[in-house]
Amino acid sequence: MKAPKTTKAKLRTTDLNLRKTAIRLLGQNLVSTEMQYIQRTLGASATQQEMDDHVTAVRRLPWASISVED
Repeated sequence: MKAPKTTKAKLRTTDLNLRKTAIRLLGQNLVSTEMQYIQRTLGASATQQEMDDHVTAVRRLPWASISVED
């Protein structure tokens, strides 16, 4: 007998979801540039684990790699 197939729920990468994730993991909000970087990297939706990983990783990245030049 096969094991049941499990799928991970995808969440939309909205500002509100990223803000809630940042508060839960970091205890503070992300700045808009960090939120835009995560949204560009993840796309329209991602699993909670992917969002957690990117929110914690964005603080360790150099600012030059996060910001987009006009």
